[in-house]
Amino acid sequence: MADRATLEELVRLQGERVRALKQQKAGAEQIEEEVAKLLKLKAQLGPDEGKQKFVLKTPKGTRDYSPRQMAVREKVFDVIISCFKRHGAEVIDTPVFELKETLTGKYGEDSKLIYDLKDQGGELLSLRYDLTVPFARYLAMNKLTNIKRYHIAKVYRRDNPAMTRGRYREFYQCDFDIAGQFDPMIPDAECLKIMCEILSSLQIGDFLVKVNDRRILDGTFAVCGVPDSKFRTICSSVDKLDKVSWEEVKSEMVGEKGLAPEVADRVGDYVQQHGGVSLVEQLLQDPKLSQNKQALEGLGDLKLLFEYLTLFGIADKISFDLSLARGLDYYTGVIYEAVLLQPPAQAGEEPLGVGSVAAGGRYDGLVGMFDPKGRKVPCVGLSIGVERIFSTVEQRLEALEEKVRTTETQVLVASAQKKLLEERLKLISELWDAGIKAELLYKKNPKLLNQLQYCEEAGIPLVAIVGEQELKDGVIKLRSVASREEVDVRREDLVEEIKRRTSQPLCIC
Repeated sequence: MADRATLEELVRLQGERVRALKQQKAGAEQIEEEVAKLLKLKAQLGPDEGKQKFVLKTPKGTRDYSPRQMAVREKVFDVIISCFKRHGAEVIDTPVFELKETLTGKYGEDSKLIYDLKDQGGELLSLRYDLTVPFARYLAMNKLTNIKRYHIAKVYRRDNPAMTRGRYREFYQCDFDIAGQFDPMIPDAECLKIMCEILSSLQIGDFLVKVNDRRILDGTFAVCGVPDSKFRTICSSVDKLDKVSWEEVKSEMVGEKGLAPEVADRVGDYVQQHGGVSLVEQLLQDPKLSQNKQALEGLGDLKLLFEYLTLFGIADKISFDLSLARGLDYYTGVIYEAVLLQPPAQAGEEPLGVGSVAAGGRYDGLVGMFDPKGRKVPCVGLSIGVERIFSTVEQRLEALEEKVRTTETQVLVASAQKKLLEERLKLISELWDAGIKAELLYKKNPKLLNQLQYCEEAGIPLVAIVGEQELKDGVIKLRSVASREEVDVRREDLVEEIKRRTSQPLCIC
């Protein structure tokens, strides 16, 4: 019996012979005879034990994006980028992986979610967890002390994701940061203004921005009797208050983290409070907190921040929330998080938060961790949680059964009669050269009905119809797909007419 390699080659050659006969439209008997030979060879070959069954799927926590989904994403990105540019930001990019030591020790308890790469010989590397730490490394490496930048890129987290709620292992972050020494709270207020502008422009529903300050949290822990060594771990427990009850958080503090129950109760009295600038003023008069230097500084800055937010016209969107802790270790001052609000189930109830869609804060010490001389560059920034926003927008479009255009084609070049391919090619070339987004069907003699149906399916608004009479008259018949109205346009005026008719801006989503 011939060896496996020889049989595989014979199967390949016989398969090519069968395909060639089918292309040549050979007689049915001849094709059947050659197919029988092919099947006989395949039977001799037997099953391929070497090949394992392969399941076609994307890795856990990742997904593909269809043209429709990408069209929605691009529009969301356009809104975000135009806002960042409106506020004067430059754009940078950094590698998708960093030295492992660059990322180590920057994320507190979340460090376990960093993806470490296999040692390729020489450098221990990890996939970036966020865009903030690479930005701080970039500033220190390039000795920059002043920049306003945005960065949109993918980040990676070894999480157990809930993909239905827009949580993934690979996802985009859209970051905006202001680095430099400036007067207190002016850049911080602008970051909150940007957050509100973007969320309002995207029309994804009511939202609330929770604001707190790491110094107020640390001061609160100190006056309540939390040991210094437990500040960060108690902070990560408090950060769960938006997802679970105070009883569960207290149980974790006492049972898992060894905090005394009476200390946990004192912490609970503070962190369950939320309100506006009146709460800031109330806490400034608090007999315990007002004696703590850190807390006093944080409350003073928050009072100033609320003044600026009022001037920016967004104070009604902001809530001072003492439970907001933001688990990342690098925050040093003001912290904030935007949540989408679910309408209340009953009249009189408060709206429910259904998940964070943006967050950020001040991190004045992070750049100094990378600088050989420990030189600090104060920074404040925000990150838009685009994956959750995409999920929200997609759900809304599905509920409305709204059609999303996946191309930007302005016009289809069509013909009403046969043998006009050359004329169609000439015309579409003229349109492309003039910057018009145009398509044609890849057939020599397509039926006019098929061409018009394609326009309706793809959402193409115009059809430029080439006909023998039109060619003699030096005109092109321009048809509106929506109204079916047709007008003759002089060939030299066609570009301007198409631009005029398709100049209306596309809706956001």
